[in-house]
Amino acid sequence: MDNYRTSWAPRPAVVVSAWAVTALLLIGVVADALTDDRGGLVLFALAALAVGAFAGHASLVRPRLAADAEGLVARTLGGAHRLPWAQTRTRLRTTRRMGRDGVTLEIEHDEQLYVFGWLDLGEDPRDVLDVLSTLRARS
Repeated sequence: MDNYRTSWAPRPAVVVSAWAVTALLLIGVVADALTDDRGGLVLFALAALAVGAFAGHASLVRPRLAADAEGLVARTLGGAHRLPWAQTRTRLRTTRRMGRDGVTLEIEHDEQLYVFGWLDLGEDPRDVLDVLSTLRARS
């Protein structure tokens, strides 16, 4: 019996860390509001909003990607999207930024493009593609 992992989501430690950073940034917002530091207040508020948005998204949209014999399920804020194997195309995209390679998993379905990085999947997109390729071959 094969033990293939068939769903992927951000690692719990990353999500918990994002919530903790959001709380610390909110403390910074309150401290700057009490000291009338408008510049710091704006910066802390923007950072808290950005990190909080990531933490909320990572908490609500779990798992981000799942696979079974019929195909894939991609979860977004708009809901779960069923993607049958016959109508999907998967590939890796590697981009080079600031001297580092970034790898994403791209899934095309009809005219939709779903892009998942290692933060979305909780592991290397290359490993996820290997599992997806094996599952697709079995269906």
